[in-house]
Amino acid sequence: METDKIIINGIRTPDGTVLISHDVHDFKSHIDSITGEKYFVDGGKEYCRRSVNNVNAEPIYYVLSDIDIPEKWLEIRKIVCRGTFDEDGNRIWKPINEMSDEHLKNCIIYNNKRFGHLTTSDILYQKELDYRKENNITIIDNYNEKE
Repeated sequence: METDKIIINGIRTPDGTVLISHDVHDFKSHIDSITGEKYFVDGGKEYCRRSVNNVNAEPIYYVLSDIDIPEKWLEIRKIVCRGTFDEDGNRIWKPINEMSDEHLKNCIIYNNKRFGHLTTSDILYQKELDYRKENNITIIDNYNEKE
């Protein structure tokens, strides 16, 4: 597994807006209320493409090896998301720190069946489960989450 694999590709604009590109062609943009400039991020976990502005945005960028640095893990677990569905069946992005324990475990099982090997996402899901175990955190389903 590549330790320099991108796991989070995003920016924080001067007005505090956070833009995260989750997938390869997940272009996100925002007109900043302070500078009036347009900011964007694109590329997901495949490449980093960002706007160049007169007032720079703060990069939010993490690679796989960053999960072993405790201060970084605390932020990573709040930003890394998985596409899922809400109670009404609408597609949403849910941070892994809010996913139920069962959902994380099921994602690992699903990915193993689908890909036949451990994925980067599985490493993050397992890291979250380990973190919860070490910190006596349990999150149970509050509704029937769907894949």
